[in-house]
Amino acid sequence: MSSQFSFPQDWLLPPSLQVAAGIQKTMAERVIKADQLGELKYIAGMDVSNNPYDPAQLIYASIVILRADDLQIVEVANVMQKARFPYVSGFLGFREAPALVAAFEQLKQQPDLIFVDGHGISHPRGLGIASHIGVLLDCPTIGVAKNLLVGKPSTELSLQPGAQTPVIYQNKTIAMLLRTKLRSNPLIISTGHRVALTTAVQLVQNYLRGYRLPEPTRQAHLAANRLRQS
Repeated sequence: MSSQFSFPQDWLLPPSLQVAAGIQKTMAERVIKADQLGELKYIAGMDVSNNPYDPAQLIYASIVILRADDLQIVEVANVMQKARFPYVSGFLGFREAPALVAAFEQLKQQPDLIFVDGHGISHPRGLGIASHIGVLLDCPTIGVAKNLLVGKPSTELSLQPGAQTPVIYQNKTIAMLLRTKLRSNPLIISTGHRVALTTAVQLVQNYLRGYRLPEPTRQAHLAANRLRQS
């Protein structure tokens, strides 16, 4: 698998789980947890749709580019690809990243920030899919996950939209639990790459439009499902 980006090939497709765990630790050391953001003209959402029990093991990856000022969709890139890495919790980045990178390479408009459906540093080895993609592409990313992978909320979360509480793992804050909509389960917002946690939470809130998910990942989720269903 060739790529226009310069990174070791096994960062995308390692030969084994043991090697993959070591690569995650190496890549996690490259994650920048402070803001390195320029002007946001174009933002993106990334998501994949798949069925782990699909005998064909197909991954349906979508990237949606939106204008940051009015959230109008300007471009969609889709890739359908056979998974080449097993479905193992904590290693989904290696299963999903090849298709997402392939979709990214199709884009005419490069985004200034990517919202990724999944975890950033809120991961056992500090490298969920949002951080994985951020380091591979050297692009600012934010993790927007629906379920906790590791860690525990520091306090009980109020039912009100906007309520938030830190997620603690090994005595460190790794994410923020954020309730984005009344009577909806909260999201887990984390630094992916080159975005500080407080900024990540603020940006997610900035791009909510009445749904549980921020608009970039909501549109990517819809696009990936359309791709799979077509």
